[in-house]
Amino acid sequence: MREGNTIITLDNGYHLWTRTDNVGGDIKLLCLHGGPGGNHEYYENFAEKLQDLNVQVTMYDQLGSWYSDQPDFTQQENIDKFMHMEYFVDEVEEVRQKLGLDDFYLIGQSWGGALVQEYALKYPDHLKGIIISSMTDNIDEYMDNITKIRESEFTAEELAFLKDCEAKNDFNERYEELIEKLNQDYIDRKQPAAISHLTATMGVQVYNYFQGDNEFVVTGKLAGWDRSQDIHNIQLPTLITYGEHESMPLATGKRMAETIPHARFVTTPNGGHHHMVDNAPVYFDHLMTFLKDVETGNFND
Repeated sequence: MREGNTIITLDNGYHLWTRTDNVGGDIKLLCLHGGPGGNHEYYENFAEKLQDLNVQVTMYDQLGSWYSDQPDFTQQENIDKFMHMEYFVDEVEEVRQKLGLDDFYLIGQSWGGALVQEYALKYPDHLKGIIISSMTDNIDEYMDNITKIRESEFTAEELAFLKDCEAKNDFNERYEELIEKLNQDYIDRKQPAAISHLTATMGVQVYNYFQGDNEFVVTGKLAGWDRSQDIHNIQLPTLITYGEHESMPLATGKRMAETIPHARFVTTPNGGHHHMVDNAPVYFDHLMTFLKDVETGNFND
């Protein structure tokens, strides 16, 4: 483990970009980005924000994402090898091993939050605690919520137009304008210039395969994903954090906190799906309080 950027070579021969800040910090935190096909960028200030706790922060771009290798996903062989949840869960474990992480906290946002749940169920032994940021334990409740959001935000004519475009796979300019309204209200409410780009950074092939065209449809392989009957087996200290005005259903987050034996649910006012950006002071206060409570033996659910 060294400070800064490190390229690791996976056993499959592909390479992942990783970065670790504050090497040797007392608390170890590994960060999983969303998407799938997103990247690490909203974690870049975590070491600075958590410096009072002396937290070592490690982040990486998953296979198919911005700074890491991007296999040719037009090849069925690569789809079969990599385009499934199990691959990405095992990838987390390989990253942990190659970076020598142990007794660490795992945080994941959105898709990363699904990976956190899967990893905690499969590989709990090296974990000290987990943070599930803006993710449900099943996709059906998420789909019900985004249906309600669409119905509350759009007229009957607009809804019919969206559904017609989606049925025809015709994501035209008007369609994208309507979806952008939802993005600004529920996903990126603050939209800081610091994370805008001249070119798109999303791993589109990966995102489309798992999710679909945008955050407000689920037409990909994630449809039907459900761990709601299993999360009671997670015995780790758990923080579940949602934005108060986001795409995930708050009722689900509360239920998850009641189901996981040692879990706490918190919300961030005026936060959307990326509430670590929308309202950073509250988000990091919640995160620091959780870490301090677990470290000092004062965590209670």
